[in-house]
Amino acid sequence: MPRKASPSNVVMAFEQSQVRIEIAKIQPLKLVSAAIKKTPKYAQIAASIREVGIIEPPVVARDKSERGKYLLLDGHLRVDVLKELGRTDVTCLISTDDEAFTYNKRVNRLAIVQEHRMIVKAVERGVPEDRIAKALNVDVQSIVRKRRLLDGICAEVADILKDKHLALHTFAELRKMVPLRQIEAAELMVAMNKFTTSYARSLVAATPQAQLVESNRPKHVKGLSDEQIAMMERESVSLQREFRIAEKAYGTDHLDLVLSNGYVSKLLGNARVVRYLAQHHRDILTEFQKLAETETVAA
Repeated sequence: MPRKASPSNVVMAFEQSQVRIEIAKIQPLKLVSAAIKKTPKYAQIAASIREVGIIEPPVVARDKSERGKYLLLDGHLRVDVLKELGRTDVTCLISTDDEAFTYNKRVNRLAIVQEHRMIVKAVERGVPEDRIAKALNVDVQSIVRKRRLLDGICAEVADILKDKHLALHTFAELRKMVPLRQIEAAELMVAMNKFTTSYARSLVAATPQAQLVESNRPKHVKGLSDEQIAMMERESVSLQREFRIAEKAYGTDHLDLVLSNGYVSKLLGNARVVRYLAQHHRDILTEFQKLAETETVAA
């Protein structure tokens, strides 16, 4: 079970500093078979490490049964490649949660903002873009576009979307808006769980002229008349206002729901109450049971 933390005592997912560890002291939790070593994915990782080194550190947890030893939670292929290359140590992130299964369930494949930061970090280390492209098996222009991904994007938006999977063109649409409107658009994308370029384009269409970077140029949206664009702008303002109201009430509403469900679950744990409801208020009992089942599934 993940560690519980009170609001005043938040438990960090990782130790604050990365640690360089001898590979011999790292215990893999799964074997890298000969068949895996023949896959394109393994070959790509090997090429990447040969060209630019380790950019995304493996994740380990301290072995509670043996001091000085570590359990490998994520990065088995990277560590195996390092061993094949004759390396004896590697810089790792230290996880505070040693449950590999739950950790790996929470791991997302690399988001585009994270990929951008890794490319920038590699370039800052002096690695040429053509070497990065070769390591990742893509063309150089793709690396250049990803390196420039956040040009014109405010830092708050980059943070909001840092673990989301978006297309490059989505950022091109966000770049058309001023920073404050970018933040509003990013928050709406998260709230609606929509990260497509077409949705970002619709947000641009619904953005008032004054909130666009090129505010002096008339806004034209293919397939929409000026009247339709004006209506979208009004609806966008209304939606943003309703979103803010819902956001403010969410915490209180969620707390009320948790308390209510807890009370219902306690009632259903009383045999006398259940028997009485079954005899006199079967419909209410059915609804209570649905609530309890919903809470169980959520947990």
